[in-house]
Amino acid sequence: MSDEVDPLAQGAARPLPTRGEGCLQRYDPDELSEQHGTDFPGASELWRQVERDQAGPDKAPD
Repeated sequence: MSDEVDPLAQGAARPLPTRGEGCLQRYDPDELSEQHGTDFPGASELWRQVERDQAGPDKAPD
């Protein structure tokens, strides 16, 4: 057997491990890292912007 890496397997993506089944299935939080894009520091500001946009010009969010 050769020590060479299979060139067809180099770019293959693999799904992350999950927990639960069916409607309760979710990614395993212990397996997620910054590499998987789980960090979103602008989430709270984006949420405030969405709330303002949905409230319309005559309403202000609480």
